Amino acid sequence: QVQLVESGGGLVQAGGSLRLSCAASGSIASISTMNWYRQAPGKQRELVAAITSGGSTNYADSVKGRFTISRDNAKNTVYLQMNSLKPEDTAVYRCNAYSEPYGLNYWGEGTLVTVSS
Repeated sequence: QVQLVESGGGLVQAGGSLRLSCAASGSIASISTMNWYRQAPGKQRELVAAITSGGSTNYADSVKGRFTISRDNAKNTVYLQMNSLKPEDTAVYRCNAYSEPYGLNYWGEGTLVTVSS
Protein backbone atom coordinates (compact mmCIF):
# COMPACT_ATOMS: atom_id res chain seq x y z
CA GLN A 1 0.00 0.00 0.00
CA VAL A 2 1.04 3.56 -0.73
CA GLN A 3 -0.39 6.64 0.94
CA LEU A 4 -0.30 10.02 -0.76
CA VAL A 5 -0.99 13.39 0.84
CA GLU A 6 -1.16 16.56 -1.24
CA SER A 7 -0.75 20.10 -0.03
CA GLY A 8 -0.18 23.57 -1.42
CA GLY A 9 -3.42 24.38 -3.19
CA GLY A 10 -5.25 27.63 -2.76
CA LEU A 11 -6.49 30.79 -4.40
CA VAL A 12 -4.16 32.80 -6.61
CA GLN A 13 -4.55 35.55 -9.16
CA ALA A 14 -3.89 34.94 -12.83
CA GLY A 15 -0.18 35.17 -13.54
CA GLY A 16 0.71 33.98 -10.07
CA SER A 17 2.44 30.83 -8.87
CA LEU A 18 1.76 27.91 -6.56
CA ARG A 19 3.75 24.85 -5.59
CA LEU A 20 1.93 21.62 -4.87
CA SER A 21 3.50 18.87 -2.81
CA CYS A 22 2.71 15.17 -2.66
CA ALA A 23 4.21 13.23 0.22
CA ALA A 24 4.33 9.47 -0.25
CA SER A 25 4.58 6.80 2.42
CA GLY A 26 4.23 3.04 2.61
CA SER A 27 5.53 0.69 -0.08
CA ILE A 28 7.16 3.45 -2.08
CA ALA A 29 9.91 1.24 -3.45
CA SER A 30 7.34 -0.25 -5.83
CA ILE A 31 6.41 3.11 -7.38
CA SER A 32 7.41 3.48 -11.03
CA THR A 33 5.89 6.82 -11.93
CA MET A 34 4.45 9.74 -10.01
CA ASN A 35 1.81 11.81 -11.72
CA TRP A 36 -0.24 14.93 -11.20
CA TYR A 37 -3.77 14.88 -12.58
CA ARG A 38 -6.40 17.58 -12.48
CA GLN A 39 -10.13 17.70 -12.95
CA ALA A 40 -12.09 20.87 -13.47
CA PRO A 41 -15.85 21.04 -12.90
CA GLY A 42 -17.69 19.42 -15.79
CA LYS A 43 -14.50 18.23 -17.45
CA GLN A 44 -12.66 14.94 -17.68
CA ARG A 45 -9.64 14.18 -15.60
CA GLU A 46 -6.43 15.29 -17.31
CA LEU A 47 -2.85 14.12 -16.84
CA VAL A 48 -0.87 17.28 -16.15
CA ALA A 49 2.66 16.02 -15.50
CA ALA A 50 4.55 12.81 -14.83
CA ILE A 51 7.96 11.86 -13.53
CA THR A 52 9.51 8.42 -13.61
CA SER A 53 11.75 6.83 -11.03
CA GLY A 54 14.63 7.66 -13.36
CA GLY A 55 13.69 11.31 -13.47
CA SER A 56 12.18 11.52 -16.94
CA THR A 57 9.33 13.99 -17.17
CA ASN A 58 6.32 14.52 -19.38
CA TYR A 59 3.80 17.34 -19.54
CA ALA A 60 0.42 18.09 -21.02
CA ASP A 61 0.69 20.57 -23.88
CA SER A 62 -1.49 23.01 -21.96
CA VAL A 63 1.10 23.39 -19.17
CA LYS A 64 4.41 23.01 -21.00
CA GLY A 65 6.75 25.85 -20.19
CA ARG A 66 4.68 26.89 -17.15
CA PHE A 67 4.63 23.84 -14.86
CA THR A 68 7.57 21.82 -13.57
CA ILE A 69 7.38 18.45 -11.86
CA SER A 70 10.22 17.35 -9.62
CA ARG A 71 10.92 14.86 -6.88
CA ASP A 72 12.93 14.77 -3.69
CA ASN A 73 13.72 11.13 -3.07
CA ALA A 74 15.12 11.82 0.39
CA LYS A 75 11.75 13.27 1.42
CA ASN A 76 9.63 10.88 -0.67
CA THR A 77 7.91 13.94 -2.06
CA VAL A 78 6.93 15.05 -5.53
CA TYR A 79 6.34 18.69 -6.36
CA LEU A 80 4.45 20.56 -9.04
CA GLN A 81 5.66 24.11 -9.49
CA MET A 82 2.99 26.06 -11.32
CA ASN A 83 3.88 29.44 -12.78
CA SER A 84 1.99 31.90 -14.97
CA LEU A 85 -1.27 30.41 -13.78
CA LYS A 86 -4.39 30.96 -15.83
CA PRO A 87 -8.07 30.78 -14.85
CA GLU A 88 -8.35 27.62 -16.93
CA ASP A 89 -5.87 25.94 -14.57
CA THR A 90 -8.56 25.99 -11.89
CA ALA A 91 -9.20 22.40 -10.84
CA VAL A 92 -8.76 19.80 -8.15
CA TYR A 93 -5.23 18.49 -8.49
CA ARG A 94 -4.59 14.91 -7.43
CA CYS A 95 -1.35 13.05 -6.96
CA ASN A 96 -1.10 9.56 -8.40
CA ALA A 97 1.48 6.84 -7.92
CA TYR A 98 1.72 3.99 -10.39
CA SER A 99 3.34 0.72 -9.43
CA GLU A 100 4.31 -1.01 -12.66
CA PRO A 101 5.38 -4.31 -11.07
CA TYR A 102 1.92 -4.76 -9.60
CA GLY A 103 -0.17 -2.72 -12.03
CA LEU A 104 -1.59 -0.67 -9.19
CA ASN A 105 -2.60 2.96 -8.95
CA TYR A 106 -2.71 4.95 -5.74
CA TRP A 107 -4.40 8.32 -5.32
CA GLY A 108 -4.28 11.22 -2.96
CA GLU A 109 -7.40 13.07 -1.86
CA GLY A 110 -6.64 16.09 -3.99
CA THR A 111 -6.05 19.78 -3.43
CA LEU A 112 -8.06 22.61 -4.94
CA VAL A 113 -6.36 25.25 -7.05
CA THR A 114 -8.41 28.30 -7.94
CA VAL A 115 -7.04 30.94 -10.28
CA SER A 116 -8.96 34.20 -10.40
CA SER A 117 -8.95 36.48 -13.41
